[in-house]
Amino acid sequence: QVQLVESGGGLVQAGDSLRLSCAAAGRTISINAMGWFLQAPGKEREFVAAVSWSGGSANYADSGKGRFTISRDNAKNTVSLRMNSLTPADPAVFYCATGCRSGRRLCWVRDEYYPWGQGPQVIVSS
Repeated sequence: QVQLVESGGGLVQAGDSLRLSCAAAGRTISINAMGWFLQAPGKEREFVAAVSWSGGSANYADSGKGRFTISRDNAKNTVSLRMNSLTPADPAVFYCATGCRSGRRLCWVRDEYYPWGQGPQVIVSS
């Protein structure tokens, strides 16, 4: 089993940047990729970005391209999501998760991911 611990959420002002981190522990040998998803109030959880466990490949949702950067620290078994130019439209709970259940090296479908982190909240004030 893999355990995930997230950190880095909080309150920021519009235009600020924020970095979320997700540390994986346990049976990390089973991980092919790690992804970030967000869930805004009243909406479905949606894909943000994913990176292969080796760190060699990454994929982004169109909404995050150019503003969000996902990165992998092999030595620390952590994945980070750097978010720039945050706007009041960005607030959500951000979840990291491990994948891919299908065995793929990189994936972006929600059902491919398990388990999930606790979900730090990001609030953006105008």
